[in-house]
Amino acid sequence: MNAHRRRIERAFAGADGYARHARVQRQVAENLADRIAALDLPARPRVLEIGCGTGFLTRALVERGLAGEWLVTDISPAMVERCRSHVGDAPGRGFAVLDGEYGIAADGGYDLICSSLAMQWFDDQATALARMIAALAPGGHCLFSTLGAGSFAEWRAAHDAVGATPGTPPFAEADRLAAALPEHRIAAAIEPVIEQHDSALSFLRALRAIGAHTPAAGHRALGPAAMRRIMAAFEAGGCAVTYEVVTGHYGRSE
Repeated sequence: MNAHRRRIERAFAGADGYARHARVQRQVAENLADRIAALDLPARPRVLEIGCGTGFLTRALVERGLAGEWLVTDISPAMVERCRSHVGDAPGRGFAVLDGEYGIAADGGYDLICSSLAMQWFDDQATALARMIAALAPGGHCLFSTLGAGSFAEWRAAHDAVGATPGTPPFAEADRLAAALPEHRIAAAIEPVIEQHDSALSFLRALRAIGAHTPAAGHRALGPAAMRRIMAAFEAGGCAVTYEVVTGHYGRSE
């Protein structure tokens, strides 16, 4: 794990307020769970979840009656334990620390691989997606949600207004994500989700509370005066934040 990914892992490990503040993340997980519940899966599918966090998607799938042999994973040991404590142990449900980008076995034989708002932290989402598809059993499904480059557009605009460079991670272009691996793609969708904040400070506190405040690699922190100007520009724009959510459904036929 490189130094930047280690910083991301530590940030999420310290996100004690994740479950209380991650409103968008909960909504996206619920929507993804609805898509998964509509699949024609085997009676007891082999399931791998990548980036479980505190368990939003895991719990939503349990509530929708998904059974089978599960491996619920996250790169952060602290998040794995939080998910386990929130969702609970059950026969056939395992928990493990796993780097979901590089650590998946190619011969996994999974009937379902799923991930909600974790892949945006990957180094190369398209290559990681190819690895996921390779780990599917014939007829298996891979469903995920991730963030596109249009996410946090309002925060980026506030930086542009004062001539500053934001530390927001450089998420991939949504159209390119949705068009990846067309030979395996079943469906793809791009949807903006808007979250309203009371102030710039409440937005920044929410990011820190969910562990999503790690800046892009190489970003130099701005001084207090510059941050005050950026926060003022953000508040003048109304304090709304857009999450550009990309949902993908891929499969392995052979």
